[in-house]
Amino acid sequence: MNPQPSLPSWLTWWQRPFPDANTLLLHGRQPALIDTGFVGHAEETVAWARAHAGGVDLVVNTHWHSDHVGGNALLQARGAAVAAGAPEAEAVSRRDPGCCAAEYLDQPVAPYTVDLALDDGQVLRLGDTDWEVVRTPGHTPGHLALWQPEERLLVVGDALSDYDVGWVNLALDGLDATTTALVSLKRLADLAPRVILPSHGPIVADPAAAFAAALRRAQRLVDDPDGAVWYGARRILAFALMIRDGMPADAIEPYLHARAWVTDAARLLDVTSEALATELVTTMLAGGAIVLRDGRLRAAADHTTVAAEALRVPYPRAWPATGPR
Repeated sequence: MNPQPSLPSWLTWWQRPFPDANTLLLHGRQPALIDTGFVGHAEETVAWARAHAGGVDLVVNTHWHSDHVGGNALLQARGAAVAAGAPEAEAVSRRDPGCCAAEYLDQPVAPYTVDLALDDGQVLRLGDTDWEVVRTPGHTPGHLALWQPEERLLVVGDALSDYDVGWVNLALDGLDATTTALVSLKRLADLAPRVILPSHGPIVADPAAAFAAALRRAQRLVDDPDGAVWYGARRILAFALMIRDGMPADAIEPYLHARAWVTDAARLLDVTSEALATELVTTMLAGGAIVLRDGRLRAAADHTTVAAEALRVPYPRAWPATGPR
């Protein structure tokens, strides 16, 4: 087994269980935080950053899903600026109702603004080090990675982890989204990083092996669009159960019938929403991805609880015209 790679002293890594993304703190004259976890744990994120750096000047989001931007609003209220990939930055600025896919996925995100739109090749000063923005669309159209060439550190967001690749949304982003994700993975692999810092799971022990496995997995999603749809559906449902402390067994299928992502997945698979919901629950139970306990269906993967009141934030269509500043 390969040992964990060494990290420079000016970087603090926080591996977090679902529903939060891992968080990376860059120390220095301009302390920066890469991704801010889920909204239900925003206070915890801010407290951790304060304990390690005293404050945060800049937040950089690898992409806008709820587990990556949940602390943005609170950090902005305390003086931090937010940077994000240009397509997502522009949508947040115009208050697009589809921001963060929050309503579509039924994943709450507190209102925030983006102060700096990031483009491919742009160099950012984070802490006391320079990082290059690498556009890596696929998991979302605005997804980005961050590359630190001197230390050969690569922040990959949800593009890959030590055990998987990010799901893609064929319904929202088009049937070529899997191919786009594969191209992004190849671009990242070509950088030959010494250290891969993913948004979920541990620091990658063997970058070459992780990329080889990720490329095989991504190619399978290209070759099997139906499989890609099912993969995304399983990930979305598991996350829904994590943030809600499970759901009553008799409520899960009505919940799924009301979800836009289920309707879209059923259309792509040429089945009814009802049939898809039933099969999704049945197969995830059989595979052990969800479990029935005390009358509630729960996600089996390790995760932390979320207070129910933390989910009571407005969908982006109801966000105020201006952000929290």
